[in-house]
Amino acid sequence: MIETINLTKRYGDLVALNNLNLTINEGDCYGFIGPNGAGKTTTIKILATLLKPTSGQANVAGLTVGYQNRLIRPQIGYVPDFMGAYEDMVVTEYLEFFAAAYHIHGEQRNKAVRDVLELTDLSYKATAEVNSLSRGMQQRLSVARVLLHDPKVLLMDEPASGLDPRARVEMRELLKELRRMGKTILISSHILPELAELCNVVGIIERGQLLFSGSVEEALRRARLGRVYHVGVTDRIEQAAELLSRLPGVKKVAVAEEPLSGSTRNGAAPVVRVLHVSYDDAATASHTDLPNVLINNGFRISKFTEEPVNLETAFMRLTKGLVQ
Repeated sequence: MIETINLTKRYGDLVALNNLNLTINEGDCYGFIGPNGAGKTTTIKILATLLKPTSGQANVAGLTVGYQNRLIRPQIGYVPDFMGAYEDMVVTEYLEFFAAAYHIHGEQRNKAVRDVLELTDLSYKATAEVNSLSRGMQQRLSVARVLLHDPKVLLMDEPASGLDPRARVEMRELLKELRRMGKTILISSHILPELAELCNVVGIIERGQLLFSGSVEEALRRARLGRVYHVGVTDRIEQAAELLSRLPGVKKVAVAEEPLSGSTRNGAAPVVRVLHVSYDDAATASHTDLPNVLINNGFRISKFTEEPVNLETAFMRLTKGLVQ
C-alpha cells in the first residue's frame, strides 16, 4: 500500500531523508518512531504529496508521488500535528467545507458529515465553534475531516501530541476502530507505549535513515541485549556492587537512583540507591545465583526485579547503535 525506494530529501546541505526504503502493507498500522528531526514529518509530507523528494521514489496505493498526485490525494487522509480553521467556523461548516472540496454534495454530503461526527463521537458538538473545542476534540475533528471521502490510507503526524491523558485514550480508541475498518495507517508518535498497543509494525528512523522495520515483537527481541536486574540492598551498596561485578556473565554493575514510593519532602520525591546488574545475553543461568551470592555474603536484599524490555527500551537501544 505504501512503498518508498531510496527516498531522499535534501534541504541544501542537510539530508533529511537518506535512501529510505519503507514498505507498509494494506491493513497495517505502522508506528513511525524517531527523535525530533529524524525525518518522520518529511516522510509523511512526501507521501501526502506536499513535498517533492530530491531523489528516489514513493508509491501510495500503487500510484507514484510526483507523477500521479491528483490520483493519490483521494486515496489518502493527512492529519497534521496541528489543525487550523477559519475564525468563527462551526464544526458542521468546517466539515461541509472540506466535503465540498472532495466534490461531495447534497444529501451525500449531509450523510458523510453525520457519519464522521458519530464515528469520532463529536455529534453533540456539531454546532460548536471549532476554536472553542479542546485540543483533544480538535484532533478528533481533524480525523473526522480526513474520513469524509473514505480514504484507504491515513497519514497521521503526532495525532496525540499535546493531549491530556483522557484525550489520548479517546484518540487511541478511535484509531483502533479505524484499524478494524481496514484502514492502512501510518502514525508517528513519541508516546511509545500507545504505539506498541496500536501498531502491528513499527519503523525506527534516525538522521533520515531507517534503522529498523518490522513487528513490535521483533523490535523487542533485537533490543534484548542480555538481562538487566535492579537489585536493592539495605547497606554496603558499593561492596555489593564489587562482589556482583565478579560473577560469571556480568557485563556491568552500576549504582543508580530510583524514586521511592511514598510521601515527598519539600516537593521532591525521595530516592533510593539500587544496583543495575547487566548480564551478557549468553549468560542463561548464572543470574539465578545472584540473590544467593548476596545472602551468603551477609547482604540483606530489599529489591530484586528484572528490567522489562518494551518499545521505549527498543527505541533507546536501536537509536543509540547498540543493536547492529
